Order: sequence, then structure tokens, then C-alpha cells
Amino acid sequence: MQSGRVIMIVGNGDVPEGAAATIDAADLVIRFNDCRSVGKGGSRTDIIAVCNTGRPALSMLGGGRWKTSAAVRQARELWSVRSGARFAAMRAALAGTHPDLDDFCDDYTAGFESFARATARKHRVIAAETHDRLERDLARFSPSPYVAPSSGLVVIADIVSSFAAAGDDVVLAGFGHIGWQWHPFAAERRYVDALAAQGRLRRLHPFASSDLPQGA
Repeated sequence: MQSGRVIMIVGNGDVPEGAAATIDAADLVIRFNDCRSVGKGGSRTDIIAVCNTGRPALSMLGGGRWKTSAAVRQARELWSVRSGARFAAMRAALAGTHPDLDDFCDDYTAGFESFARATARKHRVIAAETHDRLERDLARFSPSPYVAPSSGLVVIADIVSSFAAAGDDVVLAGFGHIGWQWHPFAAERRYVDALAAQGRLRRLHPFASSDLPQGA
């Protein structure tokens, strides 16, 4: 019998038809960045986890469309996913290995904090320790060379390690584990599968073999 909250983490991947009502019925719904999951993935949005460095952050803060969107207006909290100091420490190495990512570590955390304060909502930065622990855990799943875990995975790791309470039901939707080439998506999928096998979370819909990344 469910004794805690249903925490729904909704990625920006495909959400199956018919999932909207289940997602909106959760006690807490977390979405990401521009909340492309709104629609087929329901509309309720309690927390928006933002990529607070690089081009995605600049795009969100640089114009009015994100700030005035229905999902952002509804959300009561903003979470900055990346530790600014941790990503600043990556800059020198990336200049040699990925010179095209010269703005990847630019930190816009202060901009999200200011926006949250101006709109009377809570702002939270996910701790650098969460990133460190996640990197160690990912190493068990033989990731291909990567720059950083996806924002979705950082939030999943944060929820299961420190945010969710005993009895909470952590549910994932909209996670296809495909996207930007410098996220270790194949290893991320295996990491999530391991958490599901341990009973620490579940997928709203079973992960079909047709959803696997190419070559996974």
C-alpha cells in the first residue's frame, strides 16, 4: 500500500498516449528546461529542473518566452541541475578535448536565482556531491567517453539518493535515453535499469527494446 508521495519525473522524450492523467495525478511533477513534455505528458508542473550552464541556460534566460510559458508560471520551484564551481573546473580540459564547447561551462545560476526571487519561488542548486556520486556509479556501467551526464540523470540520482523519503514512489516518464552525443546515454539507461531492479524507482511504461539507443 502506497504510504508516501508519488514523485513523477518527466523527461523531454516521448510520452505514450494516455499517460497525461496519470502524470497529472501525481503528488509532485518535475519537468526539465523548456518542458517539452507538456501536452501528451500532462500539464501539472511543480518543479522545473534547468540546465543552468551553457547555451540552454542562456536561451531560457535571454528571452521572455520561457519565463512566461504556462509551465514556468505554474512551477513553484526551480532547480539548477549543475554545480557552477564543478563545471568551471572542467573548462580547461574541455578547451583541449572539445574546443567547440567553449561556452559549455558558462554559469547562469545567478540568473535563475534572481528570476526565482523576483517571482517568489524557491530556487535550489543540486549539490556537487550528487554529481560526484553519480559519476562514480556510472563508471560501473562502462560508459563511452562523455562530457557530462544528462540533466535528467542528475535529477534522478538526486531524487533517489537524498530527496525522496521512505515510502515515496518515484516514477519516470519520457526518458528514451537518447540525445546529445556527449551524454553517456547507454550507460545512463543501464544505471536507471539497475535502480528499477532495486525497487528504488519504476518506469510509468515498460522500456521497450525498440526504444534502445542505436548500438545499445
